[in-house]
Amino acid sequence: MPTPQAAETHDLRNVETPVLVLDQHRMDANIRRMRDQLARLGVAFRPHVKTSKSIDVVRRTIGAPTGPITVSTLKEAEYFAGFGFTDILYAVGITPNKLQHVFDLRARGVALKVILDNVEMAEALAAAATQRNASLDVMIEIDCDGHRSGVQPGSDELLYIAQRLAAAKLTLKGVITHAGSSYSCTSTAEIAAMSRQERDAAVACAQQLRQHGHGCPEVSVGSTPTAYFADDLAGVTEVRAGVFVFGDLVMSGLGVVQPQDIAVSVLTSVVGHQKEKGWTIVDAGWMAMSRDRGTSRQRVDQGYGVVCTLEGEILEDLVMVDANQEHGVIAHRSGDPKKAPALPVGTLLRILPNHACATCAQHDRYHVVNGRGVQVNDVWPRLQGW
Repeated sequence: MPTPQAAETHDLRNVETPVLVLDQHRMDANIRRMRDQLARLGVAFRPHVKTSKSIDVVRRTIGAPTGPITVSTLKEAEYFAGFGFTDILYAVGITPNKLQHVFDLRARGVALKVILDNVEMAEALAAAATQRNASLDVMIEIDCDGHRSGVQPGSDELLYIAQRLAAAKLTLKGVITHAGSSYSCTSTAEIAAMSRQERDAAVACAQQLRQHGHGCPEVSVGSTPTAYFADDLAGVTEVRAGVFVFGDLVMSGLGVVQPQDIAVSVLTSVVGHQKEKGWTIVDAGWMAMSRDRGTSRQRVDQGYGVVCTLEGEILEDLVMVDANQEHGVIAHRSGDPKKAPALPVGTLLRILPNHACATCAQHDRYHVVNGRGVQVNDVWPRLQGW
């Protein structure tokens, strides 16, 4: 249950730390930028809501009452369906133990689509749909970059899956892919090339299916980096992206956003010092920031996060260098104790996260501010768990 104090306070200076802060001004700018980019490319937008898991954020992201949206859990699908969203893509490979939930949602009028990448699951779907005398919309996942899961382009398995779905009178809605390897690119040129690779793999598989008599109306691609640096999405019908809505330090390291574009941060208080080491100890550890260290693989390692003032201004070369469960260690990037700023006990700071999805997942609400202000304009709840 949310604690009463967090919902009643109207000023960040009165909030018990650590808490999650959302700058709505920055968020709105990030949303406009993505919308403008996809409008220029002439493709539909199906935002991935796993980053925010918040109806207040998603309504501002999509501007439509029923979708389309992408979810990463059926709990998200249930949550957003409760607010009237009916066009939902569940973008994690479906498993048998989730099928009853899927059919229940569809029976309530939710046009929920599921994905798979193997014949075994196609067989299980066919049996379940036949047993229930129910319909199901299915998309086949394509592996465009060897990053995770999906059918290999050109593989016979693509047609085997489509044939099994057709035999069971299940609706093949299309193909879906995700260029997760874009997160490992080292230049914007590499990201642009990855976008073309992502597009080409999905479009080629769609064409293969159509050539063999299978309908494939939807070609769905997307990651935040490839969406921003795509220059041509011919043959693609929709783009999915999620972390764009907030941005984070990994996206900054890729050149996708600037640090000052990052809309979420964790408010924390200084609780002590190790002056001989140049350490400032705060009350936000990995339970508040998450264990994600995505920037450690990039050119600039940002530790557990970049330190800002209470108003959100970045303090140059000050990072969270270590984290325990409820304690964070802040120090100068150089490690030189003499360069550590004087931050008295009780000082309020904000930490920009490596991975917005992971950090937000540690919290059950957003304290919403605008720009440099410390006034809390609203408190937006967010979903947790599965």
